[in-house]
Amino acid sequence: MIALARRLGRRRAADATKEAYFTASQGQLIWQRFRANRTARAAFYVLFFFIFCGVFAPFLSPYNPTSAGRNADYTNGAPQIPQFCDDSGCSWRPFVHGTERYRGADTNFRWVTRQTEERSYLTFLPRGSEYRLLGVIPMDRHLFGVEEGFIHVFGTDAQGKDIFSRTLHAIGVSLAVGSAGVLISFVLALIIGGVAGYFGGWVDTVLQALMDTVKTVPTIPLFMAVAAFIPDTWSAEQRFFFISLVLGLLGWGTLARRIRTHVLAERSADYVLAARMSGASAGHVIRRHLLPSFTSYIIVDLVISFPYMVLAETALSFIGLGLNDPVNSLGVMLQNVTRVEVMLNYHWYFIPVPIFVAIVLAFVLVGDGLRDAADPYSEKR
Repeated sequence: MIALARRLGRRRAADATKEAYFTASQGQLIWQRFRANRTARAAFYVLFFFIFCGVFAPFLSPYNPTSAGRNADYTNGAPQIPQFCDDSGCSWRPFVHGTERYRGADTNFRWVTRQTEERSYLTFLPRGSEYRLLGVIPMDRHLFGVEEGFIHVFGTDAQGKDIFSRTLHAIGVSLAVGSAGVLISFVLALIIGGVAGYFGGWVDTVLQALMDTVKTVPTIPLFMAVAAFIPDTWSAEQRFFFISLVLGLLGWGTLARRIRTHVLAERSADYVLAARMSGASAGHVIRRHLLPSFTSYIIVDLVISFPYMVLAETALSFIGLGLNDPVNSLGVMLQNVTRVEVMLNYHWYFIPVPIFVAIVLAFVLVGDGLRDAADPYSEKR
């Protein structure tokens, strides 16, 4: 009897699972298949962590990444790792050693920065530079700091700026540029691709020619022309908007062609014909009937195109055609690693490089996972 009850319980559970599968919405099926992909799920957690760091960078970073957070006594300084013990003993509170500028006969009378025996204990939620969290909430609290002096977890650059603070803010700026570029390309792709697929005929021919023209534009000469066009008097916000606009205007062609293909395949469906016979306008049919039928594919395409926007911004800033100091972006941070003295002596400048690689790789893996999950009724191999 016990074995029979167990078999009946397993059969009921299997029937409930099967019923839930066949009655689930498209979004629920995609989410379940995405969760089953361990690689994509791990990449999603990594990506969420970096997005969180970029959004809350002013709070997480101990100092202002601009000249306001500059440590003039610790230029090109090595990373300072909090520790609990040193030659003087151990402490239950983590600390870092202070630094001082020194020169003497042992340094050939050159100024150097050396470590002192003085301890600076780590504190949490100290007051520091003022900022606006999420651009709205005025705050002056930071996640961590030290009682006296500075702490530089990733070291400092040639101006004494904290590389850890600059890296967190750079993540936020690069993701913001990528988001703006994706939004612009998404709107253009929806309008142009939807119109081309729905109307067909000469409208489709003209818009496809426009798509092909945009895709064949040589990017490097265009970027050089854009760099020559931007005046030096432009503010950081103006350069930010202009770079985002250029990336968006160049990145909509592929997504528009995919949207056109989906609309072209669905425009003869019964529900579309019924809506048209009911007097619905073309805009209503596209917006309320056609686009929702492949929303999941649009989301997948957006996620996949996002890392390419970040890569484009980074490449532009890296070669000096995009954002520049004092704006912090991943491309601006990577500019510093090309100098010979950095490669030979200041290896901590390379810390943003693996972070940039991890962000792009996480986006790619999440996009691949969503692309596999976008066909929820396919058999799992």
